[in-house]
Amino acid sequence: MSGHDFPWDIGIHDAHCHPTDTMTSIASIPHMKASTLTIMGTRGEDQDLVQQTAQSLNGQSGQNDQRDRIVPCFGWHPWFSHQILIDSPGSVGTISKDIASDAELASQKKTHYTAVLAPAVAEDTEYLNFLPTPKSLPQLIAETRERLELFPNALIGEIGLDKSFRLPGAWTSKELESRDEQVTPGSREGRKLSPYRVKIEHQRAIFKAQLRLAGEMQRAVSVHSVQAHGAVFDTLKELWSGHEKVFLSRRERERRQDAEGAISEDEDEAGDQEQGNSNKDACSTPAPFPPRICMHSYAGPVEPIRQFMDKKNPSDVYFSFSSLINFSGVGSRKVSDVIKLLPEDRILIESDLHTAGPQMDELLEDVTRQICEVRGWELRKGVQQLADNWNRFVFG
Repeated sequence: MSGHDFPWDIGIHDAHCHPTDTMTSIASIPHMKASTLTIMGTRGEDQDLVQQTAQSLNGQSGQNDQRDRIVPCFGWHPWFSHQILIDSPGSVGTISKDIASDAELASQKKTHYTAVLAPAVAEDTEYLNFLPTPKSLPQLIAETRERLELFPNALIGEIGLDKSFRLPGAWTSKELESRDEQVTPGSREGRKLSPYRVKIEHQRAIFKAQLRLAGEMQRAVSVHSVQAHGAVFDTLKELWSGHEKVFLSRRERERRQDAEGAISEDEDEAGDQEQGNSNKDACSTPAPFPPRICMHSYAGPVEPIRQFMDKKNPSDVYFSFSSLINFSGVGSRKVSDVIKLLPEDRILIESDLHTAGPQMDELLEDVTRQICEVRGWELRKGVQQLADNWNRFVFG
């Protein structure tokens, strides 16, 4: 749906994509029409690849700013959350592999996966042998923090919750022989699904730890949510508790004015917002939640939007949309209702594509045109609005 009149000159920013899943496509990024790619990390195999891509394409320093092509994102996706161990005495990750016997490591690995997977996996020896030795959560957080320190504007993502997915089955010899060597290992790659799911309580623990890190580092996050919008909101609400914005009524502001003396007209007009931010400004310690959140490829109903957009929430919540997920099939009508409801300054676009290049550009143009049509925006106005939204989301 590409047209010569599309205003690429304003700046098109992909808020969520995965080109490091196909590293051979990275060389095409400098030739793309899109201005910026916000590239997600999801698992152990791609964290270094995201870092290397940013360092390669963002200049010698690798530190991203508003002129760079890549905004790197580091995070652990819920599909791989079973690979993370929440340390406790005697668990995997607290005993060094150098001193633990193979039998001890196998026993601890079995204990971990039996605790976090459903149905019970304890008797499925073949599948247990296939699963990797889990990484400890403190190690994951420490590694992510180090990467964020390298990139002052990097995000945390892709993180979140998913109640519908099942783990892929173990590789068969036939599948291994036919796998595409150009695809970064670790994803499903067409394998049949196993019966196993990661318990939502375990997913939430990994999700919350990364949200807290985002609060500590004051970084935005990109959130995956499938059949879990209520659980995602409840997790955020738990972290927001005690930090909600407080908005004074006009009568309360007048009482404060009487007590404190006259205030300027500008201060009076901004009174609600200043008071609303006062709790956050008064905190000397980092908040346990990110300042900005993107619900990526949001495919949920309209109703949860009102909860996420409540003006008392101390995080600014954005919603991004992709042609692949949101504007195909029966979901198109629902997403149109969501986009119409959202404030214009909270809408983002994304490709959610695993390969960079012309197809990614086409998807970004396509979703931009569709959002502009839904909102009734003139094209250049809409592109400028979406560009402004992305800049606020990433850079604050």
